[in-house]
Amino acid sequence: MDRKSAETRNAAEQPSWAASWKQSTGIRLALCVLFVLLFYLNLSPHLIPQTYNITLGEESGRDIVASKSLEDKIATAKAQELAAESVEPISSSLPLKPEAILNRVFNRIEVLNQDEGVSTSDKIEIYRGEIPSYYNEYIDEFVRTNSGKPDISEALLEEMSRVAKSQSYAVPAEVFYKLPALTPAQVAEMRQVAVNVARKLSADSIREAETSRAKVAELVNASSLTQRTTREVVQELARMSLMPNKFLDSAATEEARELARQNTTPVIIKEGGVIVKKGEVVTQEKLDMLAGAGLLGGQRSYWPQLGLLLTSLLFLLVLMVYLYQSGRIGGVKPRYNNMHLFMLWLILFLDLALMQATALAQSPAMPYIGYLAPAAVGTMLITLLLDKHLAIVSSFVFAIMGSIIFNHDVNLIFDFRYGFVICVVSFSAIFTVHRASQRSTILKAGIMASLFGAVTVLALLLLGDLPERQELLYSLGFAFVSGLITAVLVIGLMPFFELSFGILSALKLVELSNPNHPLLRKLLTETPGTYHHSVMVGNLSEAAAEAIGADGLLCRVGSYYHDIGKTKRPGYFIENQSGENPHDSIDPKLSKSIIVAHARDGVEMLKQHGIPKPLRDIAEQHHGTTSLKFFYFKAVKQAEAEGIEPDFTEDEFRYPGPKAQSKEAAIVGIADCVEAAVRSLRSPTMENVESMIQKIIKSRLDDGQFNECDLTLKELDKIGQTLKEAVIGIFHSRIEYPEEVKSKEKLA
Repeated sequence: MDRKSAETRNAAEQPSWAASWKQSTGIRLALCVLFVLLFYLNLSPHLIPQTYNITLGEESGRDIVASKSLEDKIATAKAQELAAESVEPISSSLPLKPEAILNRVFNRIEVLNQDEGVSTSDKIEIYRGEIPSYYNEYIDEFVRTNSGKPDISEALLEEMSRVAKSQSYAVPAEVFYKLPALTPAQVAEMRQVAVNVARKLSADSIREAETSRAKVAELVNASSLTQRTTREVVQELARMSLMPNKFLDSAATEEARELARQNTTPVIIKEGGVIVKKGEVVTQEKLDMLAGAGLLGGQRSYWPQLGLLLTSLLFLLVLMVYLYQSGRIGGVKPRYNNMHLFMLWLILFLDLALMQATALAQSPAMPYIGYLAPAAVGTMLITLLLDKHLAIVSSFVFAIMGSIIFNHDVNLIFDFRYGFVICVVSFSAIFTVHRASQRSTILKAGIMASLFGAVTVLALLLLGDLPERQELLYSLGFAFVSGLITAVLVIGLMPFFELSFGILSALKLVELSNPNHPLLRKLLTETPGTYHHSVMVGNLSEAAAEAIGADGLLCRVGSYYHDIGKTKRPGYFIENQSGENPHDSIDPKLSKSIIVAHARDGVEMLKQHGIPKPLRDIAEQHHGTTSLKFFYFKAVKQAEAEGIEPDFTEDEFRYPGPKAQSKEAAIVGIADCVEAAVRSLRSPTMENVESMIQKIIKSRLDDGQFNECDLTLKELDKIGQTLKEAVIGIFHSRIEYPEEVKSKEKLA
């Protein structure tokens, strides 16, 4: 598969929306609104004074119960609409056959190409005028043929015609110039391939034809067609014939929604049930249901709401300013995308929900229950999944929020005793867990939070009037248990965040680096040479990554798995060969295909074993689109020896890519080359090791392999220097130092 085909495949596997939403400004603004709502709604019950009205259109000041059972028509209507809205839009598939268009095209080509009375230029004009119209003509004919059938509505046919025609494909003009030169044998072979490709792709439900068209090149290149011209023509004609086959059925959707409305059970307020809840707006329908019940009214002030809104905006500002200031790499690329922001929002939501749940059990008689809240859950999760410094900033937000939520003094807004305890336990948990390499560290962090929380509560109690013994014991006990609950919750929640958001935490990386992992055991037993090479690459890449502030652990574990694809054909890779090299007896193009396939094979194996995407990316990207020059020049020499002109280019002897998208993938790629190159040196010296490393980095830089990641020239220099030092440390006994070289020369 050539590089263009691979890029098409990658684009098909990763839809643009999946990547664009993470950087979308609109999504980011929506998340900011969610943050404000989260703060506002959590603080509103504790800060906004409640007032009630007894007039129409205002809020009720008390619960009003029903004296007999009756239907709540408003609630019933809302339930019906909710039921209707819950019905997903129904889509219907239609038996569209793109192969019919292709057969018509190839029939026309067969007949016209055999007509010697028509000149080539006239044939080109005929093809240019007729072939593009076959697509719309087929759609119109399908509408005419199926119009009036009971199983296909006119609205569906109209929707099909509109959508299908809007997704028509414009065949490039150069294709029509190639058609007159096609022989009957070529046309027959092309027809078979094109029809098979169209049938295979149209067998699935297609909403967007462009998605299926993106897969055409890969299928055609894997077909029996060997000539470039016939492949290109088949690709374009197949793309032209493909069309969506699944469309929104508005009639069926509306019918299903109406059925959902009819099947909705009426909402009945039973005798003794609440008709108007405290604070609910009283409508005319409610007044009719109340049947003369009295109403309570009063004026309402909106200044507290404004104050709370400003407070919520300030909380948001604190978080966003920190994220902007510390979360930009080199002042250019944002470190935190919308996925990270949503995960941060979700962590805040969970932590505040735990506080609110604890506050429900709190009362003025037992205020110390507030110490039971596992407030450090949020800061520990942020530390493990995002960033330690962000966790520190968040701990202040949690502390202020907690001091409001757990406050029971109507004369105060904040009770800073709870805020101070939350700060202390959060800090103790952060600095215990931020370098966690085992899940048992989370338990240790919970124990530290328990101890520091109990000590902090004891200090606060001793500063005021000494409470009774029971209150003292309860306060200390709740503070201590809080840390243990925190550890249990974090251990339970970590896998959820890791799987849901694709976060590769340090804990997960350490687990994946275990030599007993099935893939690493497979690598060791089946390809010991590759295993040793991967371990060496891991040591080199980790040192280089840490030197520039990248994720060294990710580089090391990624290196362990980066060549796992070699286990499919171990004998074709030099580190696993002990005798004859099989590449000496096969075609260079086949050798190239085998070598480049290990990256793709590795990604598939990693997917099958559920290895997270960052590690799969390293396996896929560590070679980028680099060239296999050895096999290219070998192929050129063979062509020269046979006296034929090469029918290939150097680009066909490149890895399919993509290029490294992250610093870590680029570093592993450099370390991979460096380790292999050093191992190939018979008598390595410091000078030729340094020269070799510089040459590898410069070669990749000149080839544009770092264009899609954020490595700077300064960082590349640092990587080169670090790799030199690491290589000297690892291969110490093999590398000759300048003094040793001089001594040997003197002895000689």
